[in-house]
Amino acid sequence: MRYISTRGQAPELSFEEAMLTGLARDGGLYVPAQVPQMSDAEIAALAGQPYEEIAFRVMRPFVGDAFDDDTFREIIAKAYAGFGHDARAPLVQLGPNHHLLELFHGPTLAFKDFAMQLIGQMFQVALGRSGRRVTIVGATSGDTGSAAIEAFRGLSNVDVFILYPHGRVSDVQRRQMTTPVESNVHALALEGDFDDCQARLKDMFNDFDFRDRVGLAGVNSINWARVLAQVVYYFSAATSLGAPGRAVDFTVPTGNFGDIFAGHVARAMGLPIGRLVVATNRNDILHRCIRTGAYEKQGVEPTISPSMDIEVSSNFERALFDLYDRDGAAIAQLMDELKHKGGFTVSQGVLGKLQEAYGSGMADEAATSATIARAYHSTHELLCPHSAVGVHVAEPHIGANPMVTLATAHPAKFPAAVEAATGIHPPLPDRMADLFERPERLTQVANDLTALETLIEERRSV
Repeated sequence: MRYISTRGQAPELSFEEAMLTGLARDGGLYVPAQVPQMSDAEIAALAGQPYEEIAFRVMRPFVGDAFDDDTFREIIAKAYAGFGHDARAPLVQLGPNHHLLELFHGPTLAFKDFAMQLIGQMFQVALGRSGRRVTIVGATSGDTGSAAIEAFRGLSNVDVFILYPHGRVSDVQRRQMTTPVESNVHALALEGDFDDCQARLKDMFNDFDFRDRVGLAGVNSINWARVLAQVVYYFSAATSLGAPGRAVDFTVPTGNFGDIFAGHVARAMGLPIGRLVVATNRNDILHRCIRTGAYEKQGVEPTISPSMDIEVSSNFERALFDLYDRDGAAIAQLMDELKHKGGFTVSQGVLGKLQEAYGSGMADEAATSATIARAYHSTHELLCPHSAVGVHVAEPHIGANPMVTLATAHPAKFPAAVEAATGIHPPLPDRMADLFERPERLTQVANDLTALETLIEERRSV
C-alpha cells in the first residue's frame, strides 16, 4: 500500500512513513494510491463482531507491512481498552428511522479518541523499533488537543505541543489539555482563532529546516491515520442496521471535513452509504460551497459549538482531490487561491459531482439550542451542541434508508449550552469529577511563527 500527496509533487510513501510524516512536503495531504475494496460477503461478515475485530478487518489492507497481524491486533486492543462502553460506538434510536452513533465513550469524551488512541499506540510501536524521537505539534478547536495529550502523555520518545485558540474552547476542553502533569505535553493558548492555529501548524511543516531539526510530526486530521481510524465506525454502524443488504445514510457535524471524508472512504471501499450529509453551524463555508461551488472565507464567529468554528477545512482538500480525478496540479492551484485570495470556485462539472456525493445543511444558534431541548424532552437524550447541529440537519434528509447522525462529543464537555437549553447540567463521568480542582499548566502565545518555533525548540526534550 502506497500513499500519494493531493498536490502531486511529493514522493510516494508507505503507511508508516505517511503516518509519521503527516503533511506532505509539497503542502498536500497523503491519501492511498488506491482504495482497497471489500466485497458484500466481507462486509456482511462484520455484523455482530466486536468493534476491535471490525477495526482490524477494515484497516488491515491500508497498513501494508507496517505491522504484522498479531502486533496490529494488539495495537487495536490497547487503543480501545479504556473506552467506557463495551460496544465502543453504540447506536441509540432517536426516532423513526433516525439513529444516533455515540462516539463519546473514549477517555476524553469525544470522537477524536477513536483515532488518537490508535495513533498513540501505532506511534509507540513504530518509534520504539526505530529509536526515533519526534515532536508532535497539533492545532485544535477543542477536542483533538485533549485527545492527543491523553494519547501521548508520558511517552518517552514524543514531545507534544497543542495550539488552541485562546478563549474559544469550552472550560472542560481547556482543562483536559491544561491539567495533565506529564512534562512531555504542552498546551499553548494562541491569540487567534482555530484557522490561525492551523495556519501556524502548516507553516511549521513548510519550514523544512525547523521540521527536520525537531523531527516534526502531526496528529491533526491532516494525518491519514486519523481518517483511517474513523472509517471503522461507519462499517460498525451500517452493518448493525442491515448493510450490505440495505443502504444507510449518515449526517456528520463537521468543520474540518475529516470525519465525513472517512465516510467517503468507507463508501469507496464498498460500504453501501446512500447519502453523506455535511452539517455545519453558522460558520457554514462547507454548506455554502456545496450549494454554490464557491468556497469563500467570510470570517469565523464564535458559537456554542466551538469545535466547528472553522473556515479552512483541511480535509476538504482530500475530497476535492477525488472530485478532480486526482489532478494534483488542479488542487495545488485551488489551495493557492484559497491562501492568497481567500477563496476559490470549483468548476461546474466538479460542483455537480460534489452535490451528488454530499448533501448539506446549517444550524444557527437558535436551531441548535432548540434541537438540544427537543431531543431531551422527547427521548431524554442529552446532545452536545455539535451533535445537535447534526440532528437538526439530518431531520429533513431522513428518507427510506436508516439515517445515522454522528454524536461527536459528550454533553458534559459543553455544559453551559446544554443547561441553557434543557435546565439540566450534564455531569462529568466519575473519572473526571475532580477536573475543575486540578491545577492548570498553559502558555499564552502570540500568533507568530518565529515565537512559536523558538518556544517549541526550548521546551522539547533532547
